[in-house]
Amino acid sequence: MTTLTVSLPEALTVYLQEQIASGHYSTVDDYIQALIQHDKERRTHLEPLLLEGLASGDPTPMTTTDWTTIRSNVQQNLTDRSE
Repeated sequence: MTTLTVSLPEALTVYLQEQIASGHYSTVDDYIQALIQHDKERRTHLEPLLLEGLASGDPTPMTTTDWTTIRSNVQQNLTDRSE
């Protein structure tokens, strides 16, 4: 395992300490590892999807019904996550 030294501004140090105190992470190491893992997942999953979307052709105009459906799906996803 590699040891790294990181300097943070006071505001980020306070935020980091709050995350540890909240119980979401046991240690600073756990938090940093989670951040790196999330970034890695985003790059390997999300970026190819974005590139695929960009390459899929010209956009089509959105309708009010489209936006209503999108909002409904997002709200349902948020509800599912909180359960």
